[in-house]
Amino acid sequence: MRSAARSAGSSRHGGRGATSEKNTTIVSRDSPRKGKTDWARVDKLSDEDIAEAVANDPDAAPIDIDWSDAVLVIPTRKKAISIRVDEDVLDYFKSQGDGYQRRMNAVLRSYMQQKAKPKK
Repeated sequence: MRSAARSAGSSRHGGRGATSEKNTTIVSRDSPRKGKTDWARVDKLSDEDIAEAVANDPDAAPIDIDWSDAVLVIPTRKKAISIRVDEDVLDYFKSQGDGYQRRMNAVLRSYMQQKAKPKK
């Protein structure tokens, strides 16, 4: 019978492995990382300076969008469930990148809408 002292803890037998200080990143909410942005310089920019910078930026695309016909679409509420799917099906959707659950939902919605159509 094992004693409580010997079986307590979550490490494998033999203790924890060595850690590399070089690869360890410590993040604290108390001291957030400093970015590389010179915010004092940004704060001093006038609207004209910003407009000129945008005009001279080859990557800036003009935004000429008519929002008068825009419609607010509120996403439907999601419900967390547990579902079993074939491994190859899940692997396929995951291989398409982030958002695989959203794509799976879209496929199921398409199926549902097709089945809900009245028969001719």
